[in-house]
Amino acid sequence: MEDSKNSACCRQSKSNRAMRPLLIGCGTLCVGLGTLGILLPLLPTTPFLLLAAWCYARSSRRFYRWLLTNRWFGGYIRNYRAGRGIPLKQKVFTLLLLWLTIGSSAWRAVEHWWLRLVLLGIALGVTLHLLRIKTLSGDAAVPCSEKEGGCGAGPG
Repeated sequence: MEDSKNSACCRQSKSNRAMRPLLIGCGTLCVGLGTLGILLPLLPTTPFLLLAAWCYARSSRRFYRWLLTNRWFGGYIRNYRAGRGIPLKQKVFTLLLLWLTIGSSAWRAVEHWWLRLVLLGIALGVTLHLLRIKTLSGDAAVPCSEKEGGCGAGPG
């Protein structure tokens, strides 16, 4: 079946067997929403990906490993969870996309001045949050190795 034999992340008790499909479904939904959050500035990416990691860690070692080794999400999740931060390139790209989409929405798609202020306030709040997160230096990335309890084990 899966390689979740006796791992701490996916023990197969009777209650876990019943919850397993639910947790896998919830994790998959969260990965989808997190992916949309990359493109839609008002939809958060990080909380959905962290929730997906939590769901997968409790239901499927295979899905958990896939998420943490995924070329798009893996490093992001590992570095964020370890408190190491976000790479500068990713911060710049995120802020640029955020201000382009919210700015164009505020000036072209919204007619009410107060709604424009709400959108700009949200963009400002997200900007401040991103700027407060540590910037990851190139050599500080968290490696993904099972020996260090990385991708194959459950969260620590």
